Amino acid sequence: MRIHIASDHAGFELKEALKTHFSERGNEVIDHGPETYDPADDYPPTCQACAEAVLADPGSLGFVLGGSGNGEQIAANQVKGIRAALCWSEETAELARLHNNAQVAGIGARMHSTEDAIRIADKFVDTAFTGEERHCRRIDLLDEYDQKH
Repeated sequence: MRIHIASDHAGFELKEALKTHFSERGNEVIDHGPETYDPADDYPPTCQACAEAVLADPGSLGFVLGGSGNGEQIAANQVKGIRAALCWSEETAELARLHNNAQVAGIGARMHSTEDAIRIADKFVDTAFTGEERHCRRIDLLDEYDQKH
């Protein structure tokens, strides 16, 4: 699987850890930045680039990482057709995939240890969308709104 990843300065160390972790699991990891730690960086461009890449790469998933993950998830959700979910536990990561078919996970690096964040990320990657009619119907309603606005 291809995994796209981006962060801000607060998520930079977690981004590097997840890149190593997912590469070791046999995934292809594409880093959308930043390339180096910069405490004055701005996350919207890198997170939007990550989300755009996921949208253009069917079957791939993405991670946007920051201090809380909130701003990064908001930036990713600005990409029409992307469903980015803030994943703050293994359960929320699992439900984001099972029920919402989220393609991008936002994770807050300051909210979790690296080990816990890796478990959350693994749960997101290892969980497939159920495809149940009720969930498809709801996603279709989201897509319909996206197309009209």
